[in-house]
Amino acid sequence: MIDVAGNNAFGAGNQQERPGYEQWIVGFVDGEGCFSVPIFRNSTTRLGWQVQPEFVVAQGARSVHVLHDLRRYFGCGRVNVNRRYDNHREDMYRWAVKSMSDLDETIVPFFEQHPLRTAKVEAFKKFSTVARMMRAGDHLSLAGMARIAAIAETMNFRRPSRFLESSEAIRQPPRADLEVKIWS
Repeated sequence: MIDVAGNNAFGAGNQQERPGYEQWIVGFVDGEGCFSVPIFRNSTTRLGWQVQPEFVVAQGARSVHVLHDLRRYFGCGRVNVNRRYDNHREDMYRWAVKSMSDLDETIVPFFEQHPLRTAKVEAFKKFSTVARMMRAGDHLSLAGMARIAAIAETMNFRRPSRFLESSEAIRQPPRADLEVKIWS
């Protein structure tokens, strides 16, 4: 019998209230999620560069409902079609959270309270360090951006940061001299 009032522990309408749902999220993100810190040129910013941390979970069209479940659970982010097909036989969708307040107040605290279990935990630690650095305003100075870029280029098999190769960054101390502290 299905309880229309929503008290059915197995009903789809109340899946976020099931015991262990948070651990399902952790496992799902361990497999399908990505914490990234892209840095790109932006002539409208004071330094000419912008850092935009982003948390993304991707799924094929047949499972896009799971991304909507995550969006509802966390109360933030957007689900959009990803126009990149690669070798997939169906449209790919992504749930992305870019808002610094959503990352800072919702995503980072969730994964601090419910730790990831794979090697992705290292990317998360770097990601949360960058979020804290941005909250402190480090991204507003060349030296701070250099420290953020040094962290970002160690994430997700990234190429060396274009920021660190730019003429502005060349005037900064060598990367080996940068102190990078990963917050635990």
